[in-house]
Amino acid sequence: MDFDQKLQQAIERGQVRNEASKSARKTDEMTRDELKRRHTDFRLHISEYIEAILKKTAEHFPGFRYETVYGEKGWGGAIYRDDLMRGGAMFSRLEIVVRPLGEYQIVALAGKGTIRNKELFNWSHHEEIVTATVESLNSMIDNWVLNYAEQFVAN
Repeated sequence: MDFDQKLQQAIERGQVRNEASKSARKTDEMTRDELKRRHTDFRLHISEYIEAILKKTAEHFPGFRYETVYGEKGWGGAIYRDDLMRGGAMFSRLEIVVRPLGEYQIVALAGKGTIRNKELFNWSHHEEIVTATVESLNSMIDNWVLNYAEQFVAN
């Protein structure tokens, strides 16, 4: 990497810091009710997206079933499958949820992937409510689902 590339990266990091300080000021300006409403909007959009993407993924892997996940651990969905193999029963599951709003003003995604009785993934992703976008969160979900699908086929 030459100096020009390093300089460009330093400039980009500075811009990110600048945006972060602006978002911190915006957070202070938002009321608790506004934060709750914004988090609820994210939760609704993202949980619908999780359902759609997991159902679409299940169509490509016979035997997977979809289930809605909601409650204390969050809102989202899961696909799962039980396989009978020579060594016994094998369990595979991919679960992705949006966590409830906690004390911090963040939108939190959580995902867990188990393939043939082995937990391979345990993901978390957080974004500040004031700077988060549905597109960036959906992109993270896409990455997790694609990673799981690739690992499922490879195993």
